[in-house]
Amino acid sequence: MRRGVDRRKRATGFRIPERLQLEHAALHGELVKATQAAGGVGEAARGVATLVNPHFEKEEDFALPPLGILSALAEGRITPEMGDVLKLTDRLRSELPRMREEHVAIVAALKGLTQAAKNEGKPEYVRFCSNFILHMRTEEEVLYPAAVVLGEYLKLVLTKGRRRPSLSAVKIPPLGG
Repeated sequence: MRRGVDRRKRATGFRIPERLQLEHAALHGELVKATQAAGGVGEAARGVATLVNPHFEKEEDFALPPLGILSALAEGRITPEMGDVLKLTDRLRSELPRMREEHVAIVAALKGLTQAAKNEGKPEYVRFCSNFILHMRTEEEVLYPAAVVLGEYLKLVLTKGRRRPSLSAVKIPPLGG
């Protein structure tokens, strides 16, 4: 992964799950490779990179680190220090509309890269774009909501002491609302 991830892990105190780190690193590595290609592929990839790099920074700063405590929460292991994650989950909740807008722009740029790759006979970049779009759908449909729910659940647990509320009693406000 890029150098900054380790710094952010220490700064937030929460570790991005390794699988997500590896996936981001692989996507980033493929994108870097594409930016170095000649012709339309390289040009389109550089456009994608200008959108993706700051977006990945945000994800690594506040969207993905909360997921590092998900397993502990699922096992009922809750510590007062976990309350520090609320800064991150609250920020994610507030920035979700912007994160989704960024995904729309990235998908549009990836479609341009896909077309350039088709035109130049480079199917590896067509596959890359397809995988990248699926990655973003996973973020929107699973990872971002899981991080927000994690924060809301943790708020309930920490404000009601160590007693674990029933999940049926937890009312989570709709995302973006």
